[in-house]
Amino acid sequence: MQVREAMSSEILVVGPEHTLRQAARMMSARGVGSAVVIDPDSEGIGIMTERDVLNAIGAGLDCDVERTGAHLTWDVVYAGPDWTVEEAAAAMARGGFRHLVVLDGREVAGVISVRDLMRVWAGQHAPTRA
Repeated sequence: MQVREAMSSEILVVGPEHTLRQAARMMSARGVGSAVVIDPDSEGIGIMTERDVLNAIGAGLDCDVERTGAHLTWDVVYAGPDWTVEEAAAAMARGGFRHLVVLDGREVAGVISVRDLMRVWAGQHAPTRA
C-alpha cells in the first residue's frame, strides 16, 4: 500500500505566530496529533506535534505567550505519496518520530502518522471469522 492511500489529506495548518495554546486547541478540536506550520515569509515547512506542546508545558512555559515557531521541528523528514507504508514506517522508526509530512512535488499533500500505519496494519491483519 502507498502512503497516499493511508495518509490524512485534510491537514491542520498553523502559522509560526500562533500561540501554543491556539495550536493545541485547534489540534484537539480536529482530533489530530500534529499541525503543519507554514511561514509565509519563508519557504520552509515545519511540524508542531502534541509532544512539542507537552515539552513546553513540562518546562513551565506560558502557552498563551509562547509561539509555535519557537517550538516546532523545521528539519522535517518528508514522505512522498508514492512511498510504501513500510518505507514511511521505517523512516519514522529511524528518526524516532510519529508523523511525516507528505509532499507531492513542493505542495503539502497530507500527513501520515503512526495511527494511520496502525489502521492499515490492523486492516491487513484482521482476524477472519468462519
